[in-house]
Amino acid sequence: MSTRVNDLIHQLTLAEKISLLGFRSKSVDRLQIPAYNWWNEGLHGVARAGKATVFPQAIALAASFNSELMQKTADAISTEARAKYNLSTKQDRRLQYMGLTLWSPNINIFRDPRWGRGQETYGEDPFLTATMGSAFIKGLQGNDKDLLKTSACAKHFAVHSGPENGRHTFNAIVDEKDLRETYLYAFKHLVDSGVESVMCGYNRLNDEPCCTGNTLLQNILHKEWKFKGHVVTDCWALEDIWLRHKVLPNSVAVAAAAIKAGVNLDCSNMLQDDVMKAIDQKLLTETEVDSALAGVLRTQFKLGFYDDKSKSPFYSYGADSVSNNYHKNLARKMAQQSMVLLKNKNNVLPLDQKKYSAYMVVGPNAASLDALVGNYHGVSDKSVNFVEGITAAVDAGARVEYDQGCDFFSDTTHFGGIWGASNADVTIAVLGLSPVYEGEEGDAFLAQSGGDKNNISLPASQIAYIKALRKGTKTPLIAVITAGSAVDVSAIEPYVDAIIYAWYPGEQGGNALADILFGKVTPSGKLPLTFYKSFADLPAYSSYAMKGRTYRYFDGQVQYPFGYGLSYTTFDNSWNQAPAAVFTAKDKLNFSVKIKNTGNYDADEVIQVYIQYPSVERMPLKELKAFKRVSLKKGKEGIVNFSIPASELMKWDLATHQWKLYQGNYTVCIGKNSSEMILQKKVTVN
Repeated sequence: MSTRVNDLIHQLTLAEKISLLGFRSKSVDRLQIPAYNWWNEGLHGVARAGKATVFPQAIALAASFNSELMQKTADAISTEARAKYNLSTKQDRRLQYMGLTLWSPNINIFRDPRWGRGQETYGEDPFLTATMGSAFIKGLQGNDKDLLKTSACAKHFAVHSGPENGRHTFNAIVDEKDLRETYLYAFKHLVDSGVESVMCGYNRLNDEPCCTGNTLLQNILHKEWKFKGHVVTDCWALEDIWLRHKVLPNSVAVAAAAIKAGVNLDCSNMLQDDVMKAIDQKLLTETEVDSALAGVLRTQFKLGFYDDKSKSPFYSYGADSVSNNYHKNLARKMAQQSMVLLKNKNNVLPLDQKKYSAYMVVGPNAASLDALVGNYHGVSDKSVNFVEGITAAVDAGARVEYDQGCDFFSDTTHFGGIWGASNADVTIAVLGLSPVYEGEEGDAFLAQSGGDKNNISLPASQIAYIKALRKGTKTPLIAVITAGSAVDVSAIEPYVDAIIYAWYPGEQGGNALADILFGKVTPSGKLPLTFYKSFADLPAYSSYAMKGRTYRYFDGQVQYPFGYGLSYTTFDNSWNQAPAAVFTAKDKLNFSVKIKNTGNYDADEVIQVYIQYPSVERMPLKELKAFKRVSLKKGKEGIVNFSIPASELMKWDLATHQWKLYQGNYTVCIGKNSSEMILQKKVTVN
């Protein structure tokens, strides 16, 4: 590979080399190198590129706690990306969003529920993020280290999670301990798993711009972690460095600094415009340009750009590989496993179709496409909204009515569907947020704070509507909430019989919800983030210190803890083999858990393993270190084995600037969630 890369570099002129350093890579006709647009998105399906399967939003994927299904989902996404690339290039179209370099996943830690882009992440926990992120990139990239199916990208490197309206000027101040244990943990795991690309962020970290600072790119990513892929900038991030951060005097100085720091590809045109000027000013050498270009070309070679198409198994993919039945069913299964049951009073769910024959479906998100797709989404000709899914699930002899019911935010007086609900056997109200109220700066155009949320509440109009529905009907009232983040459900909780948190569940969201409502599937999703009672319980949004944040460091009362999620059935857990009482840095914590489905429904359960640490300053209160989804028929039992390396229990020592396994007493806990432990065993590290 290196020989081929070097050979091609030596055939290129300096001007041609520079032309290949931007995301709109120029053609080099004399060498038969076509133009290529590097910018494509695959967060939860191929995005912005026409027909494609829309899987649940990333935060919902994480709620499945199913890394195996995650890998299958990403494999389907990469299949569709390959097919769309084949179809477009066959017509000599070199379009944005039609390439093989997917700038996903977003593995930033969702440290604060105000962040609008938290929906793009895998939640607040580093271990869950690392596990689900590693599975995702393996699905995107395939199993052949020398031949990529597509190229995945871990973003945004690093310490980047709002505020959105200051992201182009923000300076995140973080000490080494929080940096290593929280913000870099997942990035390190994805690099170790072979992620092909890393995207540097807009912000500064401890005064250094992420795209030119030596600490992140040179010292940690390249020297310490031995990263072998390419670094791409966030889009127009280099412009921020001199225009907004004002760290360097002009664009030429920034271009030189970026190349020297280890940037290979620019999501703007600055490198293409200014690298030659930097060389003329003696700020760069052609050898440094060659080094940057090598990373870009290496990825293209691994994607098969310069090989005979017959040598790749991926060039046979065509239109039948896009949005097919297998992918549709996969999207439905993932949506089923991601939805979280928060309340089920008197076991009102699942709904018995023999008992109920008249259904009222209401709410501003009941028929909303936005509430299905989230942000960074594709489009599908097979999207099934909640009204359609429920209608399809009941027999033709049943009655289903629909009414929007209330507006999204403002009107707390005028409501529809109240009389219809009073005339129905059961009412399903689909409420919550949509990606125009939370998301990326500029995209979430109705958000009150540049994409972020100012409060954790449901819209006042929706709260008033639920109260009006409850007053107007005595039959069961089910609330379904769509969102990409935590919301406060306490205002409606007393008035409804059940609550299902549906996230932004993708194109099959309506079918998946119906599957859960009517008991075709037992709910099994778990919350990948803490639902706090109020933003007032949290530190300042601008603070990146982890103290008082997430279940790992927050010890106050919450609405729902990390890992929470109810089921239609019950489970018993016991030690099959408890962990050994003493272990050392050379050992693994090996143990197994027996689990039995003691209820009346076939179901999945997620076994969650938490570690409680010795009483040392700044230790987490507890920390997820293993999980496993188990499928059990009613009355059946199974055994699940776990093995946790001692290295996973190491913490960053600020005095020595390295990882350390602290001696003392640890507790291995099997939890229903992060607050409710059902099995515990103390172990000692010598």
